Amino acid sequence: MADSEPGGGGEEPTLIPFLEEEGNGAAAHSSDLKEHEEEYKLEEDLSDDGKMGNEVTSEGTGDKSEHSRDSLEHCLHNVTSSQALKSADRICLFALPSNLNELSSIAKEKKLVVQKIRDELTACQLRIKTLEKQLENVDIETEEEKEAGNVPAVFRLQAMHRRLCTELEDEKNLELKIALTLKENMLEMWQIETQQGKYEILHKQLKKDEEELEMQYQEQAEVRIRKEKIAALKAEENQLSLKKKEEEAQKEYEKRRKKMLEGAKRNHEKAVYFLRKSMARIHEKNAKEEAKTQEHMERRIQAVLSLKNSITSNREKLQALQTRNQAMVFEAKKQEMTMREAILAKGGNVAKEILLHKRLLQHEKEKEAFREQQKSRKIEIVSKILQEKASIFKQKNQQSCTKAIKSGGKCKDSLLQRKKTWRYIEKTCKRAAGAPQKSWCSPSVCSPAGERTASVGKCSEKVPHDVLCESDEDEKERDEIPAEPELPGLSSQECDLHNISKEEMDTKHLAPRTMKTEILEEKKEEFQTRIFNKGTLSGYEHQGRTFYTKPSCVHFKDFDVGKIYKKKIVLINASYSINYCKPVGISEWLKDFITIQFDPPGKMSAGMSCEVGVTFKPVINENLEGEVMFMAQTGSFSVPLKCTAKTCTLALDKVLVDFGTHVVGERISRAVILTNTGALGTRFKVQTSAGDSSRCGATAESSTTRTVTQPCSDFAPEKKDSDSSVTSALEKKEQICPDGSEEPTCCVAQVEQQRTETSSTEQLAQDVFSFSSDKDTGNAHHLTEHSPEETPMEIMLGKVTEGEIGPFSSVKLQIIFMPSIPGDVRAEFVIMFDNSDCKPLYFTAIGVSVDVPVWVPNPNIDLKICMYDRLYQDCIVIRSRAKTMLHLKFEVCKELSKHMKLLPKTGCIQPRSSFSVQLKFLPRRSLPEDAGSCFNEETSVLEAPVMVQIADNTKQINFTVHAIVTTSDLEISPAEINFGYCTIYEAVRTNVTLTNKSILPQEFGFVRLPEFVEIQPNDGLGVLLPLESLTLHIIFKANKAEEYSFELTCKSEVNRQFKLSCRAVGVHPPLELSHSLVQFAATALNDVSTATLYVMNSHVSANLFSHAVPRIGNGEVAPVGPTSFEFYVPEDCPVAIKPSVGTVLPGKKSLIQVSFRPTLSDQLIREEAAQRLCEAAATGAEIQKRKNSEKREGKKLSVSISRRQSSRQVVRTGSAKHLSSSCKSEQPESKEIKPDSEAYIAAQAFLTRNFRGRFEKYTIPCFVASGDIDEKRGLESLSFSPYNTLYLELHCPAVAPSVVVTSDNGKNTVDFGNVAVGQTILKQTTLQNISPEKLELRFSVLNPSGPFLLVRPVRMLEPGEIRTLVISFSPNEDKLFFEMLHIQTVKNNLPLRITGYGVMPSIICSVEEVLDMGYVLTREKATSTFKIQNTSTLTLQCSIHLETFSSTRDKDQQRVPSFLMSSLQGAEIVGTENYNGLSVFSVLPTEGEILAGESQDFTVTFSPEHEGLYYSECLKVVLFGKKTAHVIQLKGAARDHPMYVEGGIPLDVPVESLAVTSPLSSKKTRKEELQEPVKSILLLLEHVEGENALLPAVTELKVGAIQTAQFASKKNVEFSFDNLSHLQKKGFAIEPVKGKVDRGHVKRISVCWVPPADFDASAPLVETAFLNLKGDIKESYRILFVATVICSH
Repeated sequence: MADSEPGGGGEEPTLIPFLEEEGNGAAAHSSDLKEHEEEYKLEEDLSDDGKMGNEVTSEGTGDKSEHSRDSLEHCLHNVTSSQALKSADRICLFALPSNLNELSSIAKEKKLVVQKIRDELTACQLRIKTLEKQLENVDIETEEEKEAGNVPAVFRLQAMHRRLCTELEDEKNLELKIALTLKENMLEMWQIETQQGKYEILHKQLKKDEEELEMQYQEQAEVRIRKEKIAALKAEENQLSLKKKEEEAQKEYEKRRKKMLEGAKRNHEKAVYFLRKSMARIHEKNAKEEAKTQEHMERRIQAVLSLKNSITSNREKLQALQTRNQAMVFEAKKQEMTMREAILAKGGNVAKEILLHKRLLQHEKEKEAFREQQKSRKIEIVSKILQEKASIFKQKNQQSCTKAIKSGGKCKDSLLQRKKTWRYIEKTCKRAAGAPQKSWCSPSVCSPAGERTASVGKCSEKVPHDVLCESDEDEKERDEIPAEPELPGLSSQECDLHNISKEEMDTKHLAPRTMKTEILEEKKEEFQTRIFNKGTLSGYEHQGRTFYTKPSCVHFKDFDVGKIYKKKIVLINASYSINYCKPVGISEWLKDFITIQFDPPGKMSAGMSCEVGVTFKPVINENLEGEVMFMAQTGSFSVPLKCTAKTCTLALDKVLVDFGTHVVGERISRAVILTNTGALGTRFKVQTSAGDSSRCGATAESSTTRTVTQPCSDFAPEKKDSDSSVTSALEKKEQICPDGSEEPTCCVAQVEQQRTETSSTEQLAQDVFSFSSDKDTGNAHHLTEHSPEETPMEIMLGKVTEGEIGPFSSVKLQIIFMPSIPGDVRAEFVIMFDNSDCKPLYFTAIGVSVDVPVWVPNPNIDLKICMYDRLYQDCIVIRSRAKTMLHLKFEVCKELSKHMKLLPKTGCIQPRSSFSVQLKFLPRRSLPEDAGSCFNEETSVLEAPVMVQIADNTKQINFTVHAIVTTSDLEISPAEINFGYCTIYEAVRTNVTLTNKSILPQEFGFVRLPEFVEIQPNDGLGVLLPLESLTLHIIFKANKAEEYSFELTCKSEVNRQFKLSCRAVGVHPPLELSHSLVQFAATALNDVSTATLYVMNSHVSANLFSHAVPRIGNGEVAPVGPTSFEFYVPEDCPVAIKPSVGTVLPGKKSLIQVSFRPTLSDQLIREEAAQRLCEAAATGAEIQKRKNSEKREGKKLSVSISRRQSSRQVVRTGSAKHLSSSCKSEQPESKEIKPDSEAYIAAQAFLTRNFRGRFEKYTIPCFVASGDIDEKRGLESLSFSPYNTLYLELHCPAVAPSVVVTSDNGKNTVDFGNVAVGQTILKQTTLQNISPEKLELRFSVLNPSGPFLLVRPVRMLEPGEIRTLVISFSPNEDKLFFEMLHIQTVKNNLPLRITGYGVMPSIICSVEEVLDMGYVLTREKATSTFKIQNTSTLTLQCSIHLETFSSTRDKDQQRVPSFLMSSLQGAEIVGTENYNGLSVFSVLPTEGEILAGESQDFTVTFSPEHEGLYYSECLKVVLFGKKTAHVIQLKGAARDHPMYVEGGIPLDVPVESLAVTSPLSSKKTRKEELQEPVKSILLLLEHVEGENALLPAVTELKVGAIQTAQFASKKNVEFSFDNLSHLQKKGFAIEPVKGKVDRGHVKRISVCWVPPADFDASAPLVETAFLNLKGDIKESYRILFVATVICSH
């Protein structure tokens, strides 16, 4: 029964000790591990019993019964050995009913089997009887036939006889077998019934346990009910309290809601009131904006129309210019050719000469550019000199002003004198600034002298104020605007002088101010000579301003006299240190108007700020400039201050109004916008210009927003005519806006839009108008001298000729053109202003009038993009302004007559009506050749001129037809496709490129496709953009084995067809795959996904007419028979196919298993490992370098700061270079890294954790060949055709694992190594959840009979959690064990390989069985050493156990003594013991480890306390605390005296009493010693009677002397025999009779016996002699000689 259960022998060592310890009350000392193992194995036994099937066969039933009995016996043993059942035992008992029921069912089945066997036995016996009767009948019939002489019948009967005999023998053999089977089943049935009778105890115990459980359940239910009642009461109380709180909250909520509703009503009423007002304001604002937008759109429309008209009217002139440029280029080329010819004629180097000529020209250009640059630099230098002169003059003026105020009175005459002085200064300043400007003034850079204003500041002001950047660039404005006098414009404000009070002009108030000025100047000089502290931080000196101000310039714009203006300045400490500042003062001429409010903040840290208040109270309406001065710790600084009065700044949006070309009698209107960007309004008046010479300055002043100003010379009017067209195009970019918040009507957005519209025609307009200006140069003076009455009336002003223009507003001035006479018309206008500071503005209007009565409203017919061989039509409308009917003739140039037609060719147009002409355009392929210059082949643009001829009129009307002609071709590349050989189980794909050669998008589609062809994408339909190429996939799938040749047709949207020729050969392979595509599920790294498919051979007949047969195209049919296949898997492919080679018979199929195991590539891991090693080496080197650099820096403390910084840089660069070089040199190659190294394993774990997933496709070929591979194995290979190859496509997605192993560097292997048989080793493996989800783990079942056991599984893992898995290994055989534990999650599995090698431990001991310690004096010690050698391949844990310390010693002492037992029952293991309780024998060491192949010495110490001859002990060598590997019997004897006799058979009892007698006096002890009884020794001599009768019987005695230090001075031991004569007569011989024994030696005494002649062999001979010993005392031993004769037979 034990053999029938696998692993039964391995369970006994763990279960039996556990049960024994429980029975003895030592269950507390058992380990938790054993309890877990017992519970686990018990559960496995019970679960295995529950899973067994219900087979009816006798063998299966027997196995079940034995297994069930074993498990039930085990449970019964547990029940009987433990009174208090544990939880695991209770669970076991609860599982017993199912086992008992199974046992009863097995018994029933066994009975049925027995009954069935009995029936079979009965039937067999009946058949035997029948056969015997038949034999008797055959014998009788045979005799009868023999007598009758019927030989055939005899032969027949004999054959029947033989057959019946054979059947009879078979039946008898069957009867024996059935009888044997019946006995075995009967025996098993009796055993089962016996076991059922024994298990009544289990039933009773189970019933008791069930009753106890029921009672416990009832008690728990009562407790639960009580708790639930208490909880219900508490819940009711809580619910009531919650209801009360909810009611109170509801009341409060209602109150708040009422208040909120009332407030909402009131707020709604207010909101409605204010909303109505706001809506009214918004409506008004929207109406104004709509009006402005409408005006803006009208202006834009007018601008676009004028631009279009100008482009149309000047196209011919532009073409002339282009022709001129081409002629110039041609002339240059011609000159170059002539130069080449001249050089060649002289025999020179053409390339060299031309290169030198080009370089010379380039050098001339560079020299010219350098001259221009020098001129500009000179201009800048002169302007700076003028600024410096102006500033010096300003300072002198300030000083003279101060002296005048100091010495002047309060009368009006002094002020008048001051006014005259200022006027004189202004005039002199004008002359000083104007004289040098005439010598270097450039027409494109500087302004004329007439622009200078009365102040010195305006004399040097060259750069115009940019309106859009004025508010943002205060610093630039401060730098560009030079200093002005104290009170500029004072002379022109006579009315304000009366407003100055006497207190302000009193000298008493002015004198202290003058003194303060002098003190301020002294302080300035003192501060200039003083050395200030420089703001430094960490050795860096601050450069630049120490305080920054926001804003950088304080600007009071458009102020009103009498009002007060306030602004704040924020001062920010921009230095690197603590600083402070205080105001020093302001400019002297600003002190009457500016007040500073400043509260000194004290010391200011870097980055801190403070505020300064500036108050401006204007008294006079003049512009002021100055600065507020501050003093800081690091030096002085100032903040610029400007005060700007209201001005009137006027400008026109255009200075040239071009009406274009119009027919006589039309009325055309254009508008000019006058804009005031200043804050002061004025009146204006528009009139025709008289042409005076002073208009140059006015023109320049009116266009102050332009960057290029008009020059001042005698020919200014002519220049104005030529350049006004350019300025009109640029005027729109430079409109003046005084404030960013208030936009004028001509806004910046409009300027930006018009900038893009006019940029393309600026050059064209410049060329055209320069041409017209050159044409009218001769009449320039005459035009300027016209009087207003002589001005032509075709161009006139509109209704608005004068009026008021307010601040920040604009006025639209209408100009009307009514041509009456054909020709060019020009008119000039001037705008005069009441404000004397505003100079007149000039603008010009031009137009052209023609007298042709017929015109084309659309002179440019644009047909856009056209295709060849396609018809395009358009309708051309011709209008007439004549009062009579006109005859028209339409002509197309001869070159385009084949491609373009006008229908009708002639026609009549009614007076003042229109006429429609049909234009038909059909471009042919010959258009590029026929059109000539009208067609540009590079751009495919056609410009066809069309003429309209009027009868009786030499002038004709021209208009142009524009078109871009393109092709409609589609190109297919390649034009022919050969798919090659394609099996019917696969599809072949090839790519073609479809290109659209047209510049128009075209729709295409492949039509009438055969059923075996597919085109993707979009089924071969789509749209191609201009010149686009599209890749199409042509997929061919053969439906049968034949040769294919077909064409694919692609149609475009214009119904053009393009052909694509295709060829292919269809192949029907002999084999086929059940699935040609395998899509694996997402598989984690190191996990395995498996799929199954079949290779099928359906080729069973070669009949061509019944079904499709395998063949290649139209070739021969493949033979019917076994067909072999072979899958070829690439080396680096993570896919395995089993079997990869095989043979399939006709009509059969072969199962193929495909497994996908994603892994990291070895090269990737090696590269990562090498990189990690390099980084580690670099880090170590950098740390070492830092330590070395720190040591060096500590030694060089005396080095200067600059040198230290430079040395640090050198060290850093050097260390970086050395680090990079050392990293490169120390970086190991990836090939040198071993797979078992730590770097390799760490890199693999890192890459596994950071794996992002991948998707790979593999195509595995399967080669097919006719024939059986097994027959050809070892011989020549099978011939195969590559066209019959099958292909298996695999989609392999790999993902990161959800769970990884973190222990042992991420290895998925648990290697126990070498473990001794019977030993149990535990290993821990840590798992980590690296996924963001919570995981539930499941584990595959390990082999129940195997050595591996999952002790502590893990069920749940939180994200990022790490848990420990405990696995035990307990081998029971000497072999290698391997199992796979699959850790299963919802997404993927983690395979864990568990390996271990069971090794049978073996040792060799130097002492085999007995270790005799010899004789020792009492209370002395003797030692002996023995050696244990480990002959196994693993380290052994060895421990030494003595029987004295055995836990079963107490039981063994209660047994019957060994001398009362028979010799078969064994002897005592533990002999005489010490009285003091200490052990007689001791061993050192008691435990330790012995390495493989090494040995360990153990020392045994014998220390007896009293005399005894039977000291003994059992020493056990135990391995791993379980297995006893060797047993040694320890023996020893102790004497009080140093002499002993050894030999013979002892006659005393070897067991001593442990009772200790009371001590006696020494005298009594001596008397007892003298009266000590004589010891007896029995010598048995057996003489063998045989052939050699003379051979005596021999035995011996040993007399020894103990070596000891106690009796070192005593004599040696002497011995002698008494009564030897009698012994000699009896045949005994003793040698030697007497002698001496030295200390530590043994003397052997030989005793021989030869039976005398008169010896009676029937009875033994018994004789006695005494052996006397003399040492420290005398001892006598009685020797009993017993001699017998034994027969040898």
